[in-house]
Amino acid sequence: MASVPSLASTVQQRLADALSAALPEAGSADPLLRRSDRADFQANGILALAKKLKSNPRELAAKVVDSIPANDVLKEIEVSGPGFLNITITDKSIIETLAARAADDRLGVPYKDNPGTTVIDYAQPNVAKEMHVGHLRNSVIGDAVVQILEFSGETVVRRHHIGDWGTQFGMLIQYLIEHPHELDHKGGSEVSGEEAMSSLNRVYKASRVLFDSDEEFKTRARRRVVDLQAGDPETVALWQRFVDESKIYFYSVFDKLDVEIHDEDIVGESGYNHMLVETCRLLEESGVAVRSNGALCVFFDDVKGPDGNPSPLIVQKSDGGFGYAATDLSAIRDRVQNLKADTLLYVVDIRQSLHFKMVFETARRAGWLTEDVKAVQLGFGTVLGKDGKPFKTRAGETVRLVDLLDEAVERATAVVRSKAEKVGLTEQEITENGVQVGIGAVKYADLSTSVSRDYKFDLDQMVSLNGDTSVYLQYAYARIQSILRKAGDAKPAAHPELELAPAERALGLHLDQFAETVDEVATSYEPHKLAGYLYQLASHLTTFYDQCHVLSDDNSPEVVENRLFLCDLTGRTLHRGMALLGIRTPERL
Repeated sequence: MASVPSLASTVQQRLADALSAALPEAGSADPLLRRSDRADFQANGILALAKKLKSNPRELAAKVVDSIPANDVLKEIEVSGPGFLNITITDKSIIETLAARAADDRLGVPYKDNPGTTVIDYAQPNVAKEMHVGHLRNSVIGDAVVQILEFSGETVVRRHHIGDWGTQFGMLIQYLIEHPHELDHKGGSEVSGEEAMSSLNRVYKASRVLFDSDEEFKTRARRRVVDLQAGDPETVALWQRFVDESKIYFYSVFDKLDVEIHDEDIVGESGYNHMLVETCRLLEESGVAVRSNGALCVFFDDVKGPDGNPSPLIVQKSDGGFGYAATDLSAIRDRVQNLKADTLLYVVDIRQSLHFKMVFETARRAGWLTEDVKAVQLGFGTVLGKDGKPFKTRAGETVRLVDLLDEAVERATAVVRSKAEKVGLTEQEITENGVQVGIGAVKYADLSTSVSRDYKFDLDQMVSLNGDTSVYLQYAYARIQSILRKAGDAKPAAHPELELAPAERALGLHLDQFAETVDEVATSYEPHKLAGYLYQLASHLTTFYDQCHVLSDDNSPEVVENRLFLCDLTGRTLHRGMALLGIRTPERL
């Protein structure tokens, strides 16, 4: 189905045509249309036009208004102040536009004009380590951006750059060779995620103690790193066991978080090991990187250390080992040359911004990032506790992600249970809804905050029925489904001939902005703008519900059908919008 133009674009075009007709000497002028509290829209473009033509802006505005023919979209245009146009549109145009949107499964959201291929690097846990609160934001933000981009028509390639390479694996593998019974289960799908991580944690802690206290073991462990990099079969087999055990755990956590992860999308640091030597060779031969004190470095005029001396990007260490930069640059080569990406997205902690700035600039100098490929870091802020400090346990330790999610579900289930009797929920529904509400609460608190900002993790607020929370939105959706169930034989149907109440108009005008909002978010990678739109939609619904009785006997059949139509489209919009954020909407709450 062809995309349906929004009311704003329709009004914009009518005004642009009127400007051209009334003032041909002005050429193509922008009416500068925006939403307004004084009317439906306000056009401010005539002020700049009057200055350009050296004319009186109010006289020009009046001339433009007089040139607009009678039509079924523009109901009233008032010249205000020095030459603003306050525009009110017809009720008929609102309902007709929404009816066209409602006939489309995509609710009028257009596909991108020129969709490309985006590789997005987001969920990045570390092998043999538990996932903690620091792994929350990249997973949640990345998943939402994936959903939004795919809905816009973009080809999306997921990449999960897990930490699965380096010195610690020599330590782990050497310890396991010398203590073969430490991993006391066989692995496989029958092992729980918690059990898999419990064994890995035990081995990691024991190997770390030995590594720090026994110089001979440390030497053997470092030799084992060389064996791993060289592909020694026994070493690689043990390394693979660590990876497989960790994946069991990763998948259990991501399943709890309701984020879909596929095995083929996990390409960790090890996945680029075979490219590192060539990456360094290409950089050195091209002169992009130079040797400095034995290390292969890339220098930048605007990057200096605390002492004022240049602070380089180290691609290869003086001892021959490779830094993170070598892996990240190799990943860029792979993603551009093999995956044919024209956009690279990195959902990574904002504190790594300087690293990625240098990596991207190096890749451009080397010719791996061209004018046709953009690289963007979606740098996210820190999750804070209620005290405004980085979120820790009472003992000062990093909060385990599974503990955080379990507590969210527990709190949400209590909220759902408190309303369950009134709605008649079964115990199974209480359990299922508790999970959806709890996980949704955590996700929405993250996604309703601008990506780059820190935010406070406050479960009491997150599961509140009031305010800007996912629970508020989920209850709005469930309320709509309740109304539709109670409607009996009455069905949603648009009636453009009806006069709309103020709350109906406000709800309708906001529904009309959904397509524009999703389109903007798909371009700017700012999911908080979609969250903000949905919260405002739920707020408009609350006002509509309070002021416009839907199933009242005092209403004509046409009014009932039209209000059911507004309810139904609002419900579909909430459902679609929340799904794009990775949040579920229970039918009954």
